[in-house]
This record gives sequence, structure tokens and C-alpha cells, in this order.
Amino acid sequence: MKIALIQMNSVWEDKRENLEKAAHFTRKASEEGCDLIVFPEMFSTGFSMNLPVVAEEGYGETPSFLSRIAKAYSINLIAGFAMVAPGDTLARNMAVVFTRQGQPTATYTKLHPFCLAGEDRHFIPGEAPSVFDIEGMPSSVFICYDLRFPEIFRMVAKEVHALFVIANWPDSRRDHWETLLKARAIENQCFVIGVNRTGTDGNRLRYPGASAIFGPAGNLILSGNETEEFLAGEIDPSDVTALRTAYPFLKDMRQWT
Repeated sequence: MKIALIQMNSVWEDKRENLEKAAHFTRKASEEGCDLIVFPEMFSTGFSMNLPVVAEEGYGETPSFLSRIAKAYSINLIAGFAMVAPGDTLARNMAVVFTRQGQPTATYTKLHPFCLAGEDRHFIPGEAPSVFDIEGMPSSVFICYDLRFPEIFRMVAKEVHALFVIANWPDSRRDHWETLLKARAIENQCFVIGVNRTGTDGNRLRYPGASAIFGPAGNLILSGNETEEFLAGEIDPSDVTALRTAYPFLKDMRQWT
């Protein structure tokens, strides 16, 4: 499976500009034979908590656009955006998965708002992980700060062969990002694909890119630098089965109460 990782330098609170960039990268991924394209957390606006500007009302412009380009370029797609559901005053920091036919096959709401930055005052936490298939590969997706909580990854570990993490993870904690991605791959014996943005946002936070694919043994398959926005790498889902058969560590997991 060939995966495009899009380290977008999202334009601050400019949805139209970012959606145009997304269409460009999706076309490029399709032309290069990618099966899946993955965008960062809140790619269409940057990580702004200015909800009247950035949050979609229900299934709005961003997911509708993503559905159209997934279908137009016949590619699976994962991306994050903010949404306000009917009746809610706070938003949800979401990831949505689309098939090659443009159908939404899974949604996920970030389980852990980053309270230190006040995210909990603007976003409702999710309730559970989501498991879905991409081209027959069982997968799950998490968002940014979730990466610091290994227990939620363990909840789906035995069910999946790939864990996706979409993020706006700052440069000041780059080492944590890279270390935790690798750790989640090793402990869960599956592929971990982390997609982070580049550039500087409207809050003057700098982002390192550093998107990466780690194999089920923790081996680094692909990593990005601070400037490039388009990366593509290949994985073989059968590697997960082979490793787990040779080293059936997950079978020794115990349930603790």
C-alpha cells in the first residue's frame, strides 16, 4: 500500500486556500499511484480555537469537499477538521475517513483535549476509538495529544494493522513526537503513520513536519523534514501478521481493573 503524507503548511484560518492546496496534493498523490492520502489535524484552517471562523456546522464545506476529491481522484483519504454538531456550543476536533468512492467510512473525535492550552474550553472530547478498513487493512486514527496516552492505542491494538496520528505538534516537542510514534509502533506491533504540519501558525507556533511511518518492529520507513509538504511511502500490511506470528507479544496482554 502506498501512502501520501501531506505535511501542509496550512494558511491560518483560510479555508478556501487550504482546500485548494488539498486538491492539488490529492491529484499529485493519485498521479503517483498512492492508495491513501493523509492530511494533518485541522488542515483546512490551522489549529485555531476561533470557532466562529474555523468550525463547520455539521457535515459542512470541508468534509463535502474532501468527499468530492476522494471520488474524483479515486483515492482513500483521512483528514481532520473542526465541527459543531446541532445543539452544541463547543466544537469537535475530528478526523474523517473517506473511501475511493468518496463515502465517509469512519469518524473519530479527539479523545484528549489539550487542557494546558485551553482546548477543553472549546472542544468536546470524544468517547471511543474508531476501527475501520482501508483496502482491507484494519486501521484506527488518533489526533495529536492523544499520542501521549498509550492506553487508548491498546484498546484497538489487537484489531488493527495500522495506527494513524494526525497532528499540529509544535517544534519545541519534536523529540516527544518522534519517540512516541516509534513507541506506539513497537508496543502494538503495527504500522504507525504520523502526519504533522509544517510552517508557523497564527499564534506564532512553529511546526517541524517530521511526519513519519514506523514499521511494526519500530523500524523507521519514512520521515519528513521541516519544509517539504508531500511525502509518499509504501507499507506491506502482511508484515504485521508475520511479526505477530513470530513474536506473539499481544497475546500475553492482561486486562487490569
